[in-house]
Amino acid sequence: MSLENETKTKTNMLEDIETEYTELVGRKSIFLIALALLTVVLVGVATTLGVIELSVWEVYTVILHNFFPNQFQVTEVSQQVVWNIRLSRILFGILAGMGLGMAGAVMQVVLKNPLASPYTLGIASAAGFGAALALIMGQGFFGNYLVAGNAFVFALISSMVIVGIARHKGSTPEIMILSGIAIMYFFSACTTLMEYFADPDAVKGVVFWMVGSMGKASWDKLSVLFMVLIICIPILLWKAWDFNVISSGDETAKSLGVEVERIRSLSMIIASLMVASIVAFTGTIGFIGLVAPHIVRMIIGGDNKFVLPGSALMGGLLLAGADVVAQNIIPPVILPIGVMTSFMGIPLFFYLIMRRRRGYW
Repeated sequence: MSLENETKTKTNMLEDIETEYTELVGRKSIFLIALALLTVVLVGVATTLGVIELSVWEVYTVILHNFFPNQFQVTEVSQQVVWNIRLSRILFGILAGMGLGMAGAVMQVVLKNPLASPYTLGIASAAGFGAALALIMGQGFFGNYLVAGNAFVFALISSMVIVGIARHKGSTPEIMILSGIAIMYFFSACTTLMEYFADPDAVKGVVFWMVGSMGKASWDKLSVLFMVLIICIPILLWKAWDFNVISSGDETAKSLGVEVERIRSLSMIIASLMVASIVAFTGTIGFIGLVAPHIVRMIIGGDNKFVLPGSALMGGLLLAGADVVAQNIIPPVILPIGVMTSFMGIPLFFYLIMRRRRGYW
């Protein structure tokens, strides 16, 4: 009888654990769905804001008209304002934020460092040096896209140097972090040196590029960024289980058959490719990749199957929302997007830190 009772007790415990896990997964899934719905709402509401006021219905009618021209009729003004001016900028901000948010989440988990981000690892500084080289000296790659091409190439160079040093000395988080910090200071010093001897007008252009902007967004650039993300994001999501195992320690991961060094290097390369593709068009935006993953972890925990897509959606909301505020807070002046992301995100970040119990990381 006691054996039967013990068996029933164990069965009930397993059922309780399974029920609790199912409820936990359900809450995390609801959180992701809510972020996706907020993104859709943001697209509709943000597109209505500007000098020419439009209703949400007019915005969605224009969007549907471009896919089903015979079913929806729109005016020429609303077509030009929504489709050719506002929508591409908003969508570009969402995609850029998604890439930065996921890249930051991946870098933090594979390097096991809560301060890891595209900015702290020197990728943004290298991109800034490439842009400064084009703006000040007129030298670089891809003549028609000199600034963007330089930023992209130097951002990739910095990540390749980090991975190369790590492969030579062992792909440990410490080696990658230290290499990234060294690269950040090196390229920052090079940029400052160029600015010191440069013409003031050229320096002004560098400063504007370094604070970030969505002003150059277009459908062509949006297509390029979309193609990069549609290739990179599924690969990183596919490795979410490996990231969870790596979080428990390299030795544990190796004992479970995970090739830690290879996954760490591959993940850094893919994340760096996304970041390079984004900053080449937007300039330096150093806040999203650091904070968006932390906000998601504080809310739903550290399971990377949910953290990675959650960080992408949160990053898209933060960046696109900050750009909308930057355009409309003191019109017609458009504030720097990098400044707005910090002003909007830091209070929320501090709020979550103060109310969240220890151990989320």
